[in-house]
Amino acid sequence: MIKKLTLTLALLCATPAAADCYADYKAKQEDPLRLHYGVIELPERACNANAARRYIAGRIDRDDWQLLNVISVFDESELAAKRREAGQYYLRY
Repeated sequence: MIKKLTLTLALLCATPAAADCYADYKAKQEDPLRLHYGVIELPERACNANAARRYIAGRIDRDDWQLLNVISVFDESELAAKRREAGQYYLRY
């Protein structure tokens, strides 16, 4: 029993913690023209600028938004500062 507990604890400690990953972006809809700034949580596999572009474009497309650009990819330490500016598009997608 103690050996199993020790092994389990060792495995949990050896597993690196996944850092939360986010991006802020700009998007548009046409006819009539509408723009929005948003913040989105990214999966670990999309935590770089190129992968984030593909991921965000796919997520926002379901509501007919077109991605204009990814402004930055960042961790949780910058998240709170972007909340007010993103408004209703803060972690919406």
